[in-house]
Amino acid sequence: MTSSLIRGRPRRAKGHIRVRVAHAVLGVVVGVGWLVLPVMTVVAEDPVPAAPTGTVASAAAPPQGGTSTADLVLPLLAGVAALALAGYGWLRRTRRARTRTTPGIVSAAPPAPTPADFERQARTALVLADDCVRTSREELSFVQRRFGRTDTEVFTHALRAAETELSAACAIWRRYEQGTPRDPAARRQALVGVIGRCAEAGRRLDSEAAGLDLLRGLAGPGLNGALEIAEGRFRELTGRTVIAQDTLPALRERYGVSALGPVTGYVEQAKDRLVFATARLNEARQAADAADDGRAARHLRAAEGAVSQAEVLIGGVERLARDLRQAAELLPATLTGAEAELAKAQRGAGTPLPPGELHARLTHADTVLAAVREELTTGPYDPLDALHRIARAVRRLENGREGVVSAAAVLVARDSVSGAEEFIAVHRGAVGPEARVRLAEAIRELAAHDADRADAAARDARGRAEQNVRTHGTPYPDIPHAAPGLAGAILGGILLPEPPGTDIPAAYGGPETRARHHAPEPP
Repeated sequence: MTSSLIRGRPRRAKGHIRVRVAHAVLGVVVGVGWLVLPVMTVVAEDPVPAAPTGTVASAAAPPQGGTSTADLVLPLLAGVAALALAGYGWLRRTRRARTRTTPGIVSAAPPAPTPADFERQARTALVLADDCVRTSREELSFVQRRFGRTDTEVFTHALRAAETELSAACAIWRRYEQGTPRDPAARRQALVGVIGRCAEAGRRLDSEAAGLDLLRGLAGPGLNGALEIAEGRFRELTGRTVIAQDTLPALRERYGVSALGPVTGYVEQAKDRLVFATARLNEARQAADAADDGRAARHLRAAEGAVSQAEVLIGGVERLARDLRQAAELLPATLTGAEAELAKAQRGAGTPLPPGELHARLTHADTVLAAVREELTTGPYDPLDALHRIARAVRRLENGREGVVSAAAVLVARDSVSGAEEFIAVHRGAVGPEARVRLAEAIRELAAHDADRADAAARDARGRAEQNVRTHGTPYPDIPHAAPGLAGAILGGILLPEPPGTDIPAAYGGPETRARHHAPEPP
């Protein structure tokens, strides 16, 4: 079998080598000829005639009967030089053939990607696919409000298909993180699966991006209709922001500062997004009045993203207030139900624990219930945290949870999942794949009615996301005269970070189409 190096040698290179060899051989022949010529003149019967006699000629001419030293040395030197040049050329070509990496010689196949290379590609693919899904969901909500769900069904279907592919990719990556599979080849194939699933998610969104643009018709009357929808949601959200800001002090007084920790700073961030949306809506209106539809569509899309994220932030405050109220209402019944579970465990009913371990866990559960009762009487207290501690203490008894205690665990898990979802949605420009994968796992576990696993995964996702944001810091803090809300828009993924300064909003679509709205303005 011919080696790859030989197969890859161009025909022109082979011909060039043959020419050089021919030159070297010719030099050797010429040198040998110079060596043989004097001998031929010596032994010949008719020597070469001498120069005509004369005064000057006879003085310089050598004797006719012999051969001078120069006649032998000069040809000898020429032959040796030719041989040396030929040898040097051969050695140089051999060395170059072994080390050459220029296009003249095609080297062996490039090195195969390492597991670290596949991991980096998988991580990047997960983040990109998740960003595309979230952005597409945001824009689609505006389209559905204007055209209804029937006319947007094809886009909803593509989004759900992309969500399914992304969920599968997250599940594969999570198993990979946990060491499954163990075989190196199978692990490499798992990473290829993650990359392929993410690519398919993006492809499904890319395939419908042009149709969504056609439906929206962001030009002329279509642009005005889209602006009216965005401005209507903006005004509605402005009112909700004022109400949420007034609600926080009452919640803080009743439930304590720790109970509001998950939404700390949300109202301020929502205001920041709304300031950004105000500027972009004004720019969009001015561009529409000037018949600059492309510029108007670009500013409109940025404003829609900001309004969507402000709605997520204010919705998070409203959701937490609702969950705290439900938890406070559920807490007395949960205490009663937990006491019944403890009594059942003390009788040894339904628990596989040995007596010593069971006694230790019962003691811990009694301590937790006593602490919650004290908090109820002294206040303020965090009812969601109280339910979480009660449900966890009862779960450690391993005799099952029934009725109200199980319902309390579900409420806590749903609150944790929603909180992690909200935080990642509005900070996705800084959040890495681990937090997103853990959130996807929490959503799957909650759908499978495993409240404990869902709660644990959601809390882990939120913690990882917060760490990512702290590490990331403020994007582009040194931009002079930066527009209000610009840093938050980049941190939230409303504006694409690359290339910096282009101010392009993300849109419905996959990696190939999400940056289509629109070319940046000329300076």
